[in-house]
Amino acid sequence: MENKIVFLACCVVSSLILNVQAALKEGDCEVCIKVIELFEKELKENKIEGDENIQAHIRKICSSLKLKENRFCYYIGGTADAATSILKTISGPLGSFYPPKKICETLKKADSQICELKYDKPLDWKNINLKKMRVKELKKILSGWDENCEGCLEKTDFVKRIEELKPKYVREEL
Repeated sequence: MENKIVFLACCVVSSLILNVQAALKEGDCEVCIKVIELFEKELKENKIEGDENIQAHIRKICSSLKLKENRFCYYIGGTADAATSILKTISGPLGSFYPPKKICETLKKADSQICELKYDKPLDWKNINLKKMRVKELKKILSGWDENCEGCLEKTDFVKRIEELKPKYVREEL
């Protein structure tokens, strides 16, 4: 009898721990929440209903997303090259107007890497020294701007290209 009570107590405690782990903390799933909010906004604006229509519209939205948002779409099966799809997990709750945070909690249980996606911290353009950055970081800045550097072979070429484009993409605060 004591063994059964101990076993039941352990089950209750472990289920509570799992529920606490599933709840999102501040800053968790920031990419997921942002993209789900985008989906929700688009679906409301276009008055799209029904699981199949919602899934098709999510795929359409995902085709235009880049960087972290595109990676999120890959994880949920919204891109053409995705190996698996969990769009049904999203389309039902979206159609029923669940809050994006709750949808992301559900997705976290299905695939933990969805909530590991985080946005890069913005660069401090006043104090940045492009000449000390790696070429990989310089290329990342250009790709974030949807730009490239044709004919760039050396680091100085990338720095020069970023300096040329900087007025277009960076608004410097006074």
